[in-house]
Amino acid sequence: MNQSGLNRTEKKAAIALASVFGLRMLGLFLIMPVMAIYGQVYPDYTPFLVGVAIGAYGLTQAFLQIPMGWLSDRIGRRPVIFAGLLIFALGSVVAAMAETMHGVIIGRVMQGAGAIAGAVLALAADSAREDQRPKVMAVIGMGIGLSFVLALIIAPILGEQIGMSGLFWFTAVLALGGIFLLWKVMPATHQKVPSRDVLPVPKELGRLLRNSQLGRLNFGVFVLHLVLTAWFVTLPLQMVDAGLAAQHHSWLYLPTLILSFAVMVPMMIVLVRRQQQVLGMRLAMTLLVIALSVIALFSDQLWTIVLSVWIFFIGFNYLEASFPALLTQHAPAGSKGSASGLFTTCQFAGAFIGGAAGGYFYQQGGTLAVMLFAIALLVLWILTSAGLRQVAATTRMHLSIAGVPNEQAETLAAALIEQPGIEEAIVLPDEGTTYLKIKRDQYDAAAIQALIARYQK
Repeated sequence: MNQSGLNRTEKKAAIALASVFGLRMLGLFLIMPVMAIYGQVYPDYTPFLVGVAIGAYGLTQAFLQIPMGWLSDRIGRRPVIFAGLLIFALGSVVAAMAETMHGVIIGRVMQGAGAIAGAVLALAADSAREDQRPKVMAVIGMGIGLSFVLALIIAPILGEQIGMSGLFWFTAVLALGGIFLLWKVMPATHQKVPSRDVLPVPKELGRLLRNSQLGRLNFGVFVLHLVLTAWFVTLPLQMVDAGLAAQHHSWLYLPTLILSFAVMVPMMIVLVRRQQQVLGMRLAMTLLVIALSVIALFSDQLWTIVLSVWIFFIGFNYLEASFPALLTQHAPAGSKGSASGLFTTCQFAGAFIGGAAGGYFYQQGGTLAVMLFAIALLVLWILTSAGLRQVAATTRMHLSIAGVPNEQAETLAAALIEQPGIEEAIVLPDEGTTYLKIKRDQYDAAAIQALIARYQK
């Protein structure tokens, strides 16, 4: 079998799961660029309720992200994903039929309850060989990123044609499309890999919450998505006030997003090569502050809005792309799933609080109040990031240790740590697995296998 690339089954699984996840996220993101404008058709419209509606999905998503992943380990990945997509579709129908903002919020809360991220990633891991798993995960990650870009571009066009109710009916169709793909396109899997690298382990969560390095990253993604949703409470209205009709907002988002990637990608390549990802993160955070400061000072001029959106998305896209690598580097061996679960919980909590806070501050003090609130949080994030360390790039892997007795676990872990190229090791005899963080250029696979063999009965 060709080990240098994805085989046919892995390609099919990667495309199917990226499409399933991407369709769901597209349905969630579609509302963000247009709710502030078209939400005014509801009789109980207020800026605060608009903000809550934009971020409401994050509330249930944050609470259910980890439990739904655990459930997929007990009853299977596919049933959880099917159920999550059905719940999402039902929430979309509720929002589509709603005649008030409060009804829309209930629908958005239900949409978020279909929290399938953990189950999708676990099914992706089950569907690929260990050496190909990162490629499958990367395809899924690109699908999520593409869904956000598509939402910004097509939402203003669709919103003008079909209105808010039509957009929610469209998101219901997207969810049903995801169900069809999972049923007809996703290949059957016949393995269940150790899940610590994709799903949280309950007993580890408390320890990871006390990890100051991971805490800084969790706070960072919380602030990043809080600021994003808070700004989208005001941004569409600012663009209309500056003379750009709602149906033409796509013409602002499309070029600014393309130009942001044109700056962000070279910036990331240079900083990764120099192993200065933490410096890059701080530069990106500074760009967010600059973008929102420009908006705060010149919110009524279209050219400044264009400039601010461009600068903002350079920083935002850099941070979104670099966070997974930073999380992997700082998460302890065997705890990537737990670290990722906490990370995404903070991300969705930020989306909910950002929408609600953005709506509240806009209702109380207008655009300036929202921008000052967001800038203050970004400055706090920059200050708290001062303790974030730059660590060497590492790779994760797990090896079978079947036959190693429980009483030898600590001895084997200590011996593994002494080997060249191994940064961390956790030995779990009950699972028959050891999880390692390694430097590939120093790692000697044959020597490690020989070491493990000496401890096996």
